[in-house]
Amino acid sequence: MIKLPGLIDPHVHVREPGQTHKEDWDSVTQAALAGGVTMILAMPNTKPPIFDEATLDLALDAAKQKARCDYAQFLGAGPDNADIVSSLAPKAAGLKMYLDSTFGELRLDDMTLWIPHFQTYPKEYPIVLHSESRTMAAGILFAAIYDRPIHIAHVSLKEEILLIKAAKEKGIKVTCEVCPHHLFMVSQVSDNERGKKKEGQMEVRPRLAKQEDVDALWANLNVIDCFATDHAPHTLAEKDSDNPPPGFPGLETLLPLLLTAVDLGRLTLDDLIQKSVVNPRNIFHLPEQSETWIEVDENATYEIRAAEQFSKCGWTPFEGWQVKGRVKRVVLRGKTAFEDGKILVEQGYGRNVRALEME
Repeated sequence: MIKLPGLIDPHVHVREPGQTHKEDWDSVTQAALAGGVTMILAMPNTKPPIFDEATLDLALDAAKQKARCDYAQFLGAGPDNADIVSSLAPKAAGLKMYLDSTFGELRLDDMTLWIPHFQTYPKEYPIVLHSESRTMAAGILFAAIYDRPIHIAHVSLKEEILLIKAAKEKGIKVTCEVCPHHLFMVSQVSDNERGKKKEGQMEVRPRLAKQEDVDALWANLNVIDCFATDHAPHTLAEKDSDNPPPGFPGLETLLPLLLTAVDLGRLTLDDLIQKSVVNPRNIFHLPEQSETWIEVDENATYEIRAAEQFSKCGWTPFEGWQVKGRVKRVVLRGKTAFEDGKILVEQGYGRNVRALEME
């Protein structure tokens, strides 16, 4: 049995408000605890999106009632809410900017709409941007111009990680994260078909990449600051439909996949802790969780099964994968929150870490 600090996942889609048939604050935090994750940062593209005080309060009220692990909630940048989100920054995990891959209130399809956010959002909190290849490059340019930190979400391509490496070498304030599915899975779609047909359960954004991209991520592990799941649950019926929504669940498979990589010598335990605890805490200025740790049976070998998981979505892209390392016990703030497959803390035990900082 090994003892590790509780993990922090900086990229989680909770689906509440608006799509609680996929996930809610109760189920997502149960899944987190079962995966050894004791703090999650929730994304703002819910229905309605979290982009002002009323919607932030809507999400935080639901979390306060239901969450079983600790949390913070991102705000979404919109075309005309720069002053509003800046004033709310101390209450939020950070600011998420969807540059060209979303719709509605959070769509920023003109670079002039980025400027107020880069000018006014407090520099002690990072702005999170999608890794959208050349759009990401524009985001890095903005970070250099406005001399402020940005964090790049779910890096998946060789060109992206090499650009981030070059930006870091120039002293630009950029950090980044990678998801397990982009580290461990390779696209089975040919270049000619890529983006032209639906990929069923394997539909995800960013798309699964080629082997050379996966190899580049592993070769530049020192450039990657965080492991993040981009936990994006959809039901099996939705994924098997004619128009499958993109996204994978990931909270319960993050740690076993990483521990398996440790067992294979592709990763060290120190890498795992640095990129799943220390760096997320530093990048997002998160408080330490006192009396919080996880106990893992590092020799337990088993197959990943969605039927054994807590997420509402009922499936996993890693179904049947052989992994090594099982979470046996999770202690959160001195209380056993999970043990031997059972959640032992009640709804509402999780705390808003931003509210704690303001007390």
